[in-house]
Amino acid sequence: MFEFEIAARDGGARAGRLITPHGAIETPSFVAVGTQGTVKAVSPEELRAIGVQVIIANTYHLHLQPGEDLIEKLGGLHRFMNWNGPLMTDSGGFQVFSLGAGREHGVGKIAPIFPEEEARLRDRGGHFRAADGGKPLVKVDEDGVEFISHLDGSRHRFTPEKVIQIERKLGADIILVLDECTSPLHDYAYTKEALERTHRWALRALREFERADDGRQALFGIVQGGAYRDLREASARFISSLDFHGFAIGGSLGKSKQEMLQVLEWTVPLLPEGRPRHLLGIGEIADIFAAVQRGIDMFDCVAPTRMARNGALFSREAEAFRLHIRNARYRDDPRPVEAGCGCYTCRNYSRAYLRHLFEAKELLAMRLATIHNLYFLEELMRQVRAAIREGHLAELKREWLP
Repeated sequence: MFEFEIAARDGGARAGRLITPHGAIETPSFVAVGTQGTVKAVSPEELRAIGVQVIIANTYHLHLQPGEDLIEKLGGLHRFMNWNGPLMTDSGGFQVFSLGAGREHGVGKIAPIFPEEEARLRDRGGHFRAADGGKPLVKVDEDGVEFISHLDGSRHRFTPEKVIQIERKLGADIILVLDECTSPLHDYAYTKEALERTHRWALRALREFERADDGRQALFGIVQGGAYRDLREASARFISSLDFHGFAIGGSLGKSKQEMLQVLEWTVPLLPEGRPRHLLGIGEIADIFAAVQRGIDMFDCVAPTRMARNGALFSREAEAFRLHIRNARYRDDPRPVEAGCGCYTCRNYSRAYLRHLFEAKELLAMRLATIHNLYFLEELMRQVRAAIREGHLAELKREWLP
């Protein structure tokens, strides 16, 4: 039921197709984040109209609420959320990290992944310091992780086998193994220790997956190793030696965007050519081009939808592609967010109206902004795929990033 074919190459970039039981994913592809079984503020029908191909939900959050048993009873996650396209589930490894080292180190989901970028993003309205530098709510040991729910303080335990069992009940097309994420502030010794534990967990997860494999799900392994070259290369070799359907690159990607590029350059060449590669948690415009040029096929990030809910809309006219719609200059601006954009928002509403909605704290503001940001990214990905097939990716990148 799973097939991956590469149709065209342009340098290190590749355009392909990943076949799943719920449809094909044209790659490179942006994966919309639907953490709790929903992409915040928009419906599945709107996502289909935008052109979203695949959604990634989160095992940790769905386990806590409403629970995998209820979702299974109601027909699985596809039916539960009314999404009949390809669906992924992350293992919850990052959320566990957020409760542990993330709290200790004050490292959150977007900017703090790259601590050196924090001041830049603060100046541009970015979100950071999601973690609070508080007491860890998780304990990692050889068997797995024990954590305290952020919802009600109840105690839970994830093991590699338990996560596979939960993801079986959720029923996504592509599932990820439990891994131990590390912080960019972790030293070499701890990063190595966590890496070796992640490898042992990968073996256990794969055994559990194979024990009840019915051909309806694909399992991705995760490469870890922080920003240490020897660890990344060792992890890429080990994980790619196992019989996973595809591979994700996760964990700390360093303290800066330059270190992230180095991590990709060390890691991607060691992954099997004929299997899909997913980069976890990356979604900036410049990062998309950089990742695609280095051979990444899929990536997910909460930034586009989170930005939208906070009034930052993608526009090629704005610095860093961010148009801050709350600015007073848009109070009487009759133009759409982006000239020539084909999204529902730009076809029907002005910047002035969107600013009014945000100032009035109307819920429609978040919906319309999210529709635009997701459409903007999907249009970019359509252009990227076409450029790879035509051998013009470098030219497209210069158009977008002059």
